[in-house]
Amino acid sequence: MTQQPPLGAHAIETIIIPRSTDLGNFEVMRALPSRERQMVGPFIFWDQMGPGEFKTAQGLDVRPHPHIGLATVTYLFKGSLDHRDSLGFHQRITPGDVNLMTAGSGIAHSERTGQDVREHPSSLFGIQSWLALPQKWEESDASFVHHGTADLPTLADEGKSIKLIAGALYGMTSPVVTHSTTLYADIHLKDGSSLPIPKECEERALYLLSGSIEIGGVSYPAGQLLVLRPGDEITIKAVGDTRLMLLGGETADGPRHIWWNFVSSRTDRIEQAKEDWLQGRFKPVVGDSEFIPLPSGS
Repeated sequence: MTQQPPLGAHAIETIIIPRSTDLGNFEVMRALPSRERQMVGPFIFWDQMGPGEFKTAQGLDVRPHPHIGLATVTYLFKGSLDHRDSLGFHQRITPGDVNLMTAGSGIAHSERTGQDVREHPSSLFGIQSWLALPQKWEESDASFVHHGTADLPTLADEGKSIKLIAGALYGMTSPVVTHSTTLYADIHLKDGSSLPIPKECEERALYLLSGSIEIGGVSYPAGQLLVLRPGDEITIKAVGDTRLMLLGGETADGPRHIWWNFVSSRTDRIEQAKEDWLQGRFKPVVGDSEFIPLPSGS
């Protein structure tokens, strides 16, 4: 759901209220794509996973499924997930780590709660996002890279704590390599602390996880994606202890089509991906024999 900003909130271009999506036994909140805003920079998909709790023997099971034309970015606050893909990678992601999987011309993967984790109650809370690849990289080779939390630069000063996931910010540069200019940061602000948001990034948004912020005297509570006006000098102030994500980057090099797990600048390429999955032409996920069928009505 998208709503108009309050009168006088000139720094905000659009406010997006995420919609609830069910992954079977786990609820996510989806902010992108929305009806009125498909992308912010390269970010074309934004899901908040949880926070949720699992009983013993339970967990998240996202069965093997395909992607083209995008890169997935998985970042957790609590819990863990086991990633497997058709390149043969098997990687557990834990809080503060980054899993970056570039689909390019095609990859399949699964994400599940580990069997050892299911031996006791567990929790899960995080963000999964997709970056639409620039047109010249849409048919690149698939790849997977994991960065541990210690690899990511951090800044702690005067009531602020910032972990840079991707891009460059406040003199820091992330080792996470993306195919287009990308900005992505995990930010904690103590009550009353302020933070300027650099205007150099073409497109920017703030996703409020907890607490609330003030911009120009207008308060915004958690549970919203605030798309900022390009080029504006903006300073945010925390009202209570606040956690938020800063995301954005350069404007996409043309419109994108999105269907199921496929993203492309070309509709015929999406049709080809549908047929490839239906006919079993994607390489199988190593170590995971299940799969998600092509949605009906395709």
